[in-house]
Amino acid sequence: MKPIAFRLVSGASCLSVLLLAGCVNPINPLGRFDATPKVGKVPTAKPAEKFAWGISTASYQYEDPAVKPGTPAWFSTDWDVLVSQGKAPPRGNALYTWTDFEKDLEALKKIRPTHYRFSIEWARVEPKPGVYDEEAIRGYVRMARKLKELGIEPVVCLWHFTFPDWLYDKKNPGQSNWLHPMARERWNAYVEKMVRATAPYTKFYAPQNEPNGQITTAYIVAQWPPAMTLAIGHYWKAIEASTGMFRDAAARIKAIKPSAKVVSVEALPWWERAPLDPGGLIYNTMIHGNTDHLDRIYDVCDILGINYYYSQAPGPISLLAGPSMRGKHFTMMGWRIDPNGLYKEIRRVATRYGKPMMITENGIATRNDDKREWYMQNHLAAIGRAIRDGSDVRGYFAWSLADNYEWHYGYKATFGLAHMNPETKTRELKPSAHRFSEIIRSHPTVGSVTKIAPQKSF
Repeated sequence: MKPIAFRLVSGASCLSVLLLAGCVNPINPLGRFDATPKVGKVPTAKPAEKFAWGISTASYQYEDPAVKPGTPAWFSTDWDVLVSQGKAPPRGNALYTWTDFEKDLEALKKIRPTHYRFSIEWARVEPKPGVYDEEAIRGYVRMARKLKELGIEPVVCLWHFTFPDWLYDKKNPGQSNWLHPMARERWNAYVEKMVRATAPYTKFYAPQNEPNGQITTAYIVAQWPPAMTLAIGHYWKAIEASTGMFRDAAARIKAIKPSAKVVSVEALPWWERAPLDPGGLIYNTMIHGNTDHLDRIYDVCDILGINYYYSQAPGPISLLAGPSMRGKHFTMMGWRIDPNGLYKEIRRVATRYGKPMMITENGIATRNDDKREWYMQNHLAAIGRAIRDGSDVRGYFAWSLADNYEWHYGYKATFGLAHMNPETKTRELKPSAHRFSEIIRSHPTVGSVTKIAPQKSF
């Protein structure tokens, strides 16, 4: 999980950035937006097909470091650099998933999803350029194998936000991460190695998680490494680099395992026009964030993944007030809860790209688990309505298994279906986890998902 545009930035910072952007271009600082649909025919759902019920997680947000500085297996990421600079909360040992994956498996046995998305920490696998930690590789293979043994389909994500620190150039941030001279060569070697290792147990691969949100946050609003503000030229270079690396990965996945399914995972909130947004400056910037990456890789994907959490009419007032918004229809971070926005985003993606879809992340940060159940039920009802109206949606993944490290929010934002007992490390299921398990059992097919009704209140 999951930045997009200005989600992780304070309202005042958002406003100042956008006012500055207006000096660059009063209509759209990122240039013209291609609103032309990419395809003419929209696929329809197959009612009898099994629906994929999943849970999504991420390596950095779940794993403990597991090694000590100075040992051969020591690794560090660009996010660790950010933490060391005091610009993000420390992670500590997160949920100990690397050293105690069995605790995750125990929880999954109770919930019984059909799919589980986890990510591989590139830096753990390749702590130094061209130097691989074979034990780390075997560890990720064990994860995929153990899931398979439980009857759960692993969905392997090859990159979830973090880069090895050797791709982060502190002296020249404009040549960091996606734009580092070694990035594409090392990426291709890493992808080749990990796909070959996990292919016996893996059908679904997501090359990248929300590159669109990460790039916007890193190069427009300076919140994520390499933390550059309105670096529009670098934004476009990063879009091109990341899409090239995505396409490289898709080609390698298919070459190694032709039957594999390539899944895109993009942050796709629903944006509406705000009345105080002259020329659509802010709205257009957000739409760029939704589409600039996906436009360039959808054709090599078997399934398009939609990460959806909220909708917003982005304007000066909403950006300033957003983080402080509270109430029934807002999350603890001030995100507006809008299941109908998910319906509309599904319809937009279906029309624009004409590909099968999965909701690869959806969830709510709240301490009220009744509200979590209400949120889930109503978003599932919106998915069912979209399927009834002809959209080809084949799966839903909840974010996330347990309350975890949430980037700039640290451990304050609680998205989990469970929480970790700090003494035993056991994932203690919340009522919403049991509710999700019941939904999984009673709605096994695409057609049955259309029967999920909305819940009025909580």
